Amino acid sequence: MSYQAVRERVASALEKAGRADDSVTLVAVSKTKTVEEIMTVYEEGHRDFGENRAQELAEKAPRLPSDINWHFVGHLQSNKARLVRGSVSLLHSMDRSSLAKAWLKGQGMPPQVLMQVNIDSEPQKSGVMPREAVGTLASLRSLGLDVVGLMAIPSIPETPEDNREAFAALRQLRDKLAADHPGLTELSMGMTDDFEVAIAEGASFIRVGRAIFGERK
Repeated sequence: MSYQAVRERVASALEKAGRADDSVTLVAVSKTKTVEEIMTVYEEGHRDFGENRAQELAEKAPRLPSDINWHFVGHLQSNKARLVRGSVSLLHSMDRSSLAKAWLKGQGMPPQVLMQVNIDSEPQKSGVMPREAVGTLASLRSLGLDVVGLMAIPSIPETPEDNREAFAALRQLRDKLAADHPGLTELSMGMTDDFEVAIAEGASFIRVGRAIFGERK
């Protein structure tokens, strides 16, 4: 697989879903990849990249072009929020008040965030349980966070279709929450194995690593 092949698959999925070409942002997840590997994709015209380790992002970002839009897509410890806050355009994994308070520290307005939802209610995973989403979102927004949508990492699918129900559930939860929280528009869902199904179910961000960069080191 390659970057251009993924772009073609995204375009095909959007066409099948009857969606506009610019309605999905492809986040190229570059964890464990070198600056040189990232630059190869950058030179093909891509600008949205994702990392899931605070220290790795802090080391890479200063060595890469300043017009990259960085996304933090992994679990973030509150004591490492400062390493991420100054580099990213969007935090995908906000899930608790302690992280929210750490995110709000520092100069200027903090970057926008997505609230991570544990959509399959898996005990080993991070994220807000669906039954707690209403209260947690209200709490995060009351602290002053600009929460613009939801993110989820469903179970690893045997087939892409296996996660359609989870993606639909996240979209339905977003729609329910948006009734009381205008501006809650984004959905970050779908990875290498299932991003076309996520696009069909309304994803606005897809997080693709392996199909672009190959297997992790």
